[in-house]
Amino acid sequence: MQASFPIRYVDPVFRPPSEAQSLILPVTDGCSWNRCTFCEMYTEPQKKFRARDEAEVIASIRRSGERFGANIRRVFLADGDAMVLPTRRLLVVLEAIHEYLPDVHRVSSYCLPRDLRKKSVAELRDLAQAGLALAYVGAESGDDDVLAKVSKGETHASTREALDKLRDAGIRRSVMILNGLGGKLLSNPHADNSALLANETQPEYLSILVVNFPKGEARFRAGFPEWEHLSEAALFGELERFMQRLELERSVFRSDHASNRLVLKGTLGYDKPRLLMQLRAAIESPELAPLRPVWQRGF
Repeated sequence: MQASFPIRYVDPVFRPPSEAQSLILPVTDGCSWNRCTFCEMYTEPQKKFRARDEAEVIASIRRSGERFGANIRRVFLADGDAMVLPTRRLLVVLEAIHEYLPDVHRVSSYCLPRDLRKKSVAELRDLAQAGLALAYVGAESGDDDVLAKVSKGETHASTREALDKLRDAGIRRSVMILNGLGGKLLSNPHADNSALLANETQPEYLSILVVNFPKGEARFRAGFPEWEHLSEAALFGELERFMQRLELERSVFRSDHASNRLVLKGTLGYDKPRLLMQLRAAIESPELAPLRPVWQRGF
């Protein structure tokens, strides 16, 4: 069946929840860093990082246009960090999307902060003008100790610099923070410095996910042996501490990923009092809170 589809996929394929209706277009396979000990997305042998052949990508775009035409309105560039590709190659892809999929109004991609170290704001502005509208940045934490423990390969400063570059280029940013990533030991600095990162950069979108290990914790604990799980109440407490410290002007906030027990949605800062009230209610009376059943969390 896949042979008749216009795009060659290498399973498993991942995309953000908000890209459920998008055409998933691989321009790379895997993740160029792939050392984060909490991440299991690209650890399968077939997901070893490589850039897709440019001719194959362009052919996939052309065939998708021929088959689906105006039905495609959004495109997500996969896999783990398409933005690692040189600007020239990304511009070729965006120009092909414009040519063969003219009804597309949004192109997005995962983006590691390290992907932007060699890209200037001018280059990013060229990408924005060519159609790249949104970058999903897995900050995970704003705390340097947490980032070092999980082999993220970034710091608070390097993440902030990347987010500022994207903003200056006119590319919207969706930032992800992992609730519980610091464990009991680093819970407070994780919450405090993650909130500081958000306040400094004012991302257009901010999402909270909960750290989890469907394949086991051995890889994670090798670099962070003192890490201890937070209880559900402690996870909510860390999230409350984080949200209390947020000083956002207009960021769409979500905690609706499959990993989240409590779904929160709003715009910060306008909805901050309401969201904190919902969170406090879940902490004080979890039996009355609209918590997602464990079996629905997809692990």
